[in-house]
Amino acid sequence: MDAYIVEWLNLLGRWVHFITGIAWIGASFYFIWLDNLLQAPQQAGDDEKGVGGELWSVHGGGFYHSQKYQVAPPVLPETLHWFKWEAYSTWLSGMFLLVLVYWYGAAVYLIDPSVADLAPRAAVGLAAASIAAGWIVYDLLCRSKLGENDTLFGVVLFMVVSLLAWGLCQLFSGRGAYIHFGAVLGTIMVANVFFVIIPGQKRMVEAARRGEAPNAQDGVTAKQRSVHNTYFTLPVLFVMTSNHYALTYNHAYNWAILIAISLAGALIRIYFVARHKGRASLAPVIVAIILLAGVAAMIAPGTTAASAGSVAFADVRDVVRQRCAGCHSDAPTHPAFPAAPAGVVLDTDAQIEAEAQRIHQQTVVTRVMPIGNLTNMSENEREIIDRWYQSMEFR
Repeated sequence: MDAYIVEWLNLLGRWVHFITGIAWIGASFYFIWLDNLLQAPQQAGDDEKGVGGELWSVHGGGFYHSQKYQVAPPVLPETLHWFKWEAYSTWLSGMFLLVLVYWYGAAVYLIDPSVADLAPRAAVGLAAASIAAGWIVYDLLCRSKLGENDTLFGVVLFMVVSLLAWGLCQLFSGRGAYIHFGAVLGTIMVANVFFVIIPGQKRMVEAARRGEAPNAQDGVTAKQRSVHNTYFTLPVLFVMTSNHYALTYNHAYNWAILIAISLAGALIRIYFVARHKGRASLAPVIVAIILLAGVAAMIAPGTTAASAGSVAFADVRDVVRQRCAGCHSDAPTHPAFPAAPAGVVLDTDAQIEAEAQRIHQQTVVTRVMPIGNLTNMSENEREIIDRWYQSMEFR
């Protein structure tokens, strides 16, 4: 497929994914907030009608009165709004991007021979299997006796996703591992909607329309899965932006960093969910801050002395032209890139010197470039870049 077409598909798919993701997560956050702030109904007769809680709010110059029934109203309204396509559209657009970027471009973005020397088909097969297995294991845990104990379930689930993070980082490039970790969590979230929440709601609606009492357990199960989803949101959002931060996914302990930041996100969400209900302990936020500070301290680059010996700029130019300019050029020769990534062009000496800090950061400090080391930059060549940068002759 022509790289230019792939680039446009990437742009449009990412735009759709971003928009639908806002709609889904916004709706999820709103309903969790609404459910946790409901108060006992004040109007006479509401109890008899089955109203379990209500909330008054003001927005956009108007007043809103929301009521939640304990199970279902005596008579269903003619128009009933469902919330599902936000979730489905987010997952479909996300999978489109995953296939386009990480599966179609597996040799560039998914495989790192220094981690595991996989053939593209094998890598894609393992990636797809991890997504499917993630949902199956999670769903089985929820349906087991373990699912009846929220605290114990949370501990076991954390252990499972930690194992997932570690395993993915042993198979794929750091960037590929991170995005597939997010894909597993995102698939669990949308599968909760498709296989559990919506079917349960449909059964409740059909029972109410037949004049029968709906099974309250459907509502309980749907709420449990919805709460699980809200704790997954911040880890998934981190993963969506992580490809911009090589200092995390390209670190030797990238799996530990992924686990720590995901746990911090879940803890922050735990605090806000509790805060909706009233006064909440700051302990989850404090632990999250400690985790993030610990990660920042752990991955901070050390101060290194300048490498011994000078280096001729001609040597630097040769390294850049052989290892970097195939992509970072006004006319890239690599078939995967129709234009220079991030707009970084390294065709001339002046352009190389202008990007010196970025070149050093990406090839020596984070070692994320060349991406997947496609051009086989050697340790000696990285040392040349390091010695050149540390010499400060260009600054």
